[in-house]
Amino acid sequence: MELGKKQKLVIIKVVDFGAYLASDINNHEDKVLLPKKQIPADKKVGDSLEVFIYRDSKDRLIATTREPKVTLGEIAELEVAEVGDIGAFLDWGLEKDLFLPFKEQTRKLRRGNSVLIALYIDKSNRLCATMKLYPYLRTDSPYHKDERVAGTVYEVSEEYGAFVAVDRIYSALIPNKELYSEVRAGDSVVARVCDVKEDGKLDLSLREKAHIQIGEDSRLVLEQICENGGRLDFNDKASPELIRERMNMSKNEFKRAVGHLLKEGYIAIGENSISLCGNVKSIS
Repeated sequence: MELGKKQKLVIIKVVDFGAYLASDINNHEDKVLLPKKQIPADKKVGDSLEVFIYRDSKDRLIATTREPKVTLGEIAELEVAEVGDIGAFLDWGLEKDLFLPFKEQTRKLRRGNSVLIALYIDKSNRLCATMKLYPYLRTDSPYHKDERVAGTVYEVSEEYGAFVAVDRIYSALIPNKELYSEVRAGDSVVARVCDVKEDGKLDLSLREKAHIQIGEDSRLVLEQICENGGRLDFNDKASPELIRERMNMSKNEFKRAVGHLLKEGYIAIGENSISLCGNVKSIS
């Protein structure tokens, strides 16, 4: 009998309050109860049933024919049913809600939130949920460099960047150098694969390749100049930190966009500024 998994067991005994199941008809030592209301009407001793094994409110092993929304080692998006003093409780399709300890949470949760979790067995041999998905994600994705992928941010690290579960299955990271806008745990993202590591993990970028992104970046720079009365109080020689803060792009990307605008005659570059040339209505 495996906790947290669906498995086929045999009915070895029927009682008033349910049926006892075991791995085979002669095994009367290692058995588990299936409550009466869940026994199919046509089943009798000797018949097999596919059930899920978990623990009831008194921490006893129990079987159910109901379909759980997640099984051991899997990842699923569940709704927060309640938040208590020791953690959150998630609706996973069974009578007893799934416990998500505070120490396994990567953001503050409220009732009704949807959260991406993995199912694991804790040190007390109980099924619990975790939002720390890194050990549960696969590294055999079918994606290649420059392909577009969709995923969910499950954790944000100041040191590394934003960790993403691509398709809720595959391990990926948006490195800090590719984070040009704020992302939070729980956010859905569409990104470009900028590298496939030797270990199979994906590096992602929220931006397109340079020759595609330059048009969008140029428009953003132009809009910023217009919103500031036709002038920026810094130019492409400004510090990378200032450019990232003000423009949400790297210094190289800003320089490419400014160079494009200069070549097209939209702007003039001063010693410490960028100014608009004429009345700009559109950009190629």
